[in-house]
Amino acid sequence: MGARGAPSRRRQAGRRLRYLPTGSFPFLLLLLLLCIQLGGGQKKKENLLAEKVEQLMEWSSRRSIFRMNGDKFRKFIKAPPRNYSMIVMFTALQPQRQCSVCRQANEEYQILANSWRYSSAFCNKLFFSMVDYDEGTDVFQQLNMNSAPTFMHFPPKGRPKRADTFDLQRIGFAAEQLAKWIADRTDVHIRVFRPPNYSGTIALALLVSLVGGLLYLRRNNLEFIYNKTGWAMVSLCIVFAMTSGQMWNHIRGPPYAHKNPHNGQVSYIHGSSQAQFVAESHIILVLNAAITMGMVLLNEAATSKGDVGKRRIICLVGLGLVVFFFSFLLSIFRSKYHGYPYS
Repeated sequence: MGARGAPSRRRQAGRRLRYLPTGSFPFLLLLLLLCIQLGGGQKKKENLLAEKVEQLMEWSSRRSIFRMNGDKFRKFIKAPPRNYSMIVMFTALQPQRQCSVCRQANEEYQILANSWRYSSAFCNKLFFSMVDYDEGTDVFQQLNMNSAPTFMHFPPKGRPKRADTFDLQRIGFAAEQLAKWIADRTDVHIRVFRPPNYSGTIALALLVSLVGGLLYLRRNNLEFIYNKTGWAMVSLCIVFAMTSGQMWNHIRGPPYAHKNPHNGQVSYIHGSSQAQFVAESHIILVLNAAITMGMVLLNEAATSKGDVGKRRIICLVGLGLVVFFFSFLLSIFRSKYHGYPYS
């Protein structure tokens, strides 16, 4: 019984082998080739990524900010693969562009990049680069960018979002503000180290020496210290500086003015209520001083006991100062509907 069953089992196995689909072997072969190709493509991507990172690290070892043209921008920033973040400053530093703001922003950007390059946390996850308009005009056109300077963050994956463009007009371009923005976008915290600047210390020492020398020369007659007019002038200068936004300028570091790169028109008044230019704060300071001078003249004309004709002239001059400069100041405030950012 067992001897007869063995041949029958072999015949059944042979029949099952004959019924196996004839197209299975090419399919398996194709699947095997596809797996090999995918594995080779993945390895090729890894090698390409390693080459890009190695090249970026080599550039960073020479300069904390490396310049890019159109080809480099497309290869290292736009084209995958990429596992690093890239901060790019789009600027126009050539002298013929006359972009003073670009030079000021570049100085702050250089301080930030150097702080990252020479910190202990430096790694290949974040790089700093720059695209100048005269070296990468095609990049500006590709991104539909019509102003400079502009800071953008290009993440390791995906396209940049709206928050990946630094709000320069509202926040300013101080290195500390840029570092805070980078921390929000990349989770990389950069401690800004500024080079020593002794100009403030020297100016303070000169001021103290001047005041000390003046007091020493007038040591026998110090009645000027009790001069109310002198102290009033000092107080007004401080008030004008504070109400015009000088402290806000010192903290935020806004540009002095804005020049449109297309038509060359220079704007001294910022259109947003969330920011201002340095020139704008100077204009506000002069207007406030002129209005105050007009009020002082009106008060002088009303309280003095001199010649009536002279008092009338002083009154008209004071009234003209108040009306003219207050109307000018009012027009500026109307253009900034919600007021100034420091108010």
